[in-house]
Amino acid sequence: MTPIAASLATFVGAATLLTITPGLDTALVLRTLATGAARPALLAGLGIATGCFVWATIVALGLGAVLEASELAYNALRWLGAAYLVWTGYKMLRNPRRMFVADVPGAQARHQAFATGALTNLLNPKVGVFYISFLPQFVPHGVSVGPFILLLGAIHALLGMIWFTCLVAATRPVMRLLQRPHVVAVCDRLTGGMFVAFGIGLALQSRRA
Repeated sequence: MTPIAASLATFVGAATLLTITPGLDTALVLRTLATGAARPALLAGLGIATGCFVWATIVALGLGAVLEASELAYNALRWLGAAYLVWTGYKMLRNPRRMFVADVPGAQARHQAFATGALTNLLNPKVGVFYISFLPQFVPHGVSVGPFILLLGAIHALLGMIWFTCLVAATRPVMRLLQRPHVVAVCDRLTGGMFVAFGIGLALQSRRA
């Protein structure tokens, strides 16, 4: 096996484990599925994957080093991300949905699902710093670093979409349960609580590990 193939195989294994580990992204997709339909849930997943790929692009261009070196830049994005997560979670906790039908037009609901997924990652500097430390480990010697990191970012985004698609497909048989008003409200409250917890944790973190 060539060094490039070995690096890609190792990265796919590590990235797959990271992708399927339950967390904020999975909770967001499940919540969107419970309160809408399969398409908005997949669009939320696409937004998450897009946010990851944007961070990979930033790292590939070398701009991610700014977060690594600048306390001001890191803290500014950290507080912005924390505020977004806490506010979004607070709204879910205060006014959880109880209806399967979205309270906004279909096109707008799909746009909001994508935007929420993307912003959840784009406003989290921990994702950027994680990419700075994680992706370069899989770049073999003798290759162009920038393009290879972009390739790794694209693979990670693709793995995410595959996971979210499988998640939505596996959940479809229990959609009637997920569409019950009290279940929808519980999903909103659980996701909202997770958003608030992640946001507070992000705000209290003085600096990345």
